Amino acid sequence: MTLLPESPTSPPSALSQPAVEPGAVRAQNMLIGLIFLATALNYVDRQVLALLKPMLEAEFHWTDQQFAHLGSIFQLAAAASLLGVGWFVDRFGVRFAYGFAVAIWSLAGMAHALASTVQQFVIARAVLATAESVNTPAAMKTAAIYLPIQRRSIGIGIINTAPNIGAILTPLLIPPFAIAFGWKAAFIVTGGLGLVWLILWQWNTRKLTPIAGQTATTRGKVEWRAILSDRRSWTVVGAKALTDLVWWFVLFWTPDFFARQFGLSQGALGWPIAIIFTLAALGAVSSGALFPALLLRGLSVNAARKGAMLAFALIVLVMPLAMTASSPWIAALFIGLGLFAHQGFSTNIFGMATEIIPTRRIATVIALGAIGGNLTGTGIIEFAGWSLDHGLGYAPLFVVCGSAYLVALAFIHLMQPRLVPAED
Repeated sequence: MTLLPESPTSPPSALSQPAVEPGAVRAQNMLIGLIFLATALNYVDRQVLALLKPMLEAEFHWTDQQFAHLGSIFQLAAAASLLGVGWFVDRFGVRFAYGFAVAIWSLAGMAHALASTVQQFVIARAVLATAESVNTPAAMKTAAIYLPIQRRSIGIGIINTAPNIGAILTPLLIPPFAIAFGWKAAFIVTGGLGLVWLILWQWNTRKLTPIAGQTATTRGKVEWRAILSDRRSWTVVGAKALTDLVWWFVLFWTPDFFARQFGLSQGALGWPIAIIFTLAALGAVSSGALFPALLLRGLSVNAARKGAMLAFALIVLVMPLAMTASSPWIAALFIGLGLFAHQGFSTNIFGMATEIIPTRRIATVIALGAIGGNLTGTGIIEFAGWSLDHGLGYAPLFVVCGSAYLVALAFIHLMQPRLVPAED
């Protein structure tokens, strides 16, 4: 679920940056911490609605299809916004663009507390999605501009764990808070955290300057004709579209699954969700090791990359067993293993992209993949609402999730029978 950064043009000496002052190191550490916090809040704000579904459903008498529409509008707004986010960040600079985006999504999150109809919730979700789509491009560009290359990979690695941390903490904290203070207070507090972040961002970045050789406006020309006519581009986009839908389904619908399947109360929903995303976090941290291990065994890049994908695709096959689990903890384990493998498969998609896509096109191709993932995420969210309203339950959804990765691997192999490194 993470976009790779497009590194700005650097002078030949960029790999040997001079030693920096301790004050600069502290400023860089603070910058990493702020981006990490913003990325975590990004997932807190988008997850609150799903966790409060039982309360909101009881108050507004929504159907499952109406609830699905709320998720769909978020996905569609995010997908549409990604087309213009790069221009916005480049045009206004990361300091203003990032701060402005967090301010808007925080206010949009708080606006949910004022909504009293489905239409008003839809407007709030659309604004939230539009502003939140700025996060990853702005975060990656901030790292590229203000972090020296020796620290950039570590910084990005820390930032990339933030979505999982946000997804773990939110279900543990929000349901009990909502029970104690009401669902409106939950939206106001989570949105208000972003405004606190904004104050810290403005204060701590006021004296930041780009590292040597970097500028805030570096941007290459997008080769749309070459990108859209290249099978390699569609390989990445198709792989993301076929697999990201699982992430969005789990993020949006699993609280309802546990409430419906096991009768969990609003206050008890947090723990199984936390287990799921803890396993996802472990997958994000550890999944990159399988591919190089296969290379060390003498496999070719093609065989190692596809072999790693096959291993993770087979692990996901346990996910539908959640429907047969006797307890929510066992179901959480099966779903969590699915997300563990999702992170591994996704890591290998990104790795494949860096190998087969010319460097100058990588950021654009991965952004297109994110759009594809948002669109298929919309599809499965809507399908879930239809399936539940028509009495089919969650079984069709878990079948789709369990088979998605084998289908994606077959698609990759069909499009690229042999993965060949790109030559720029």
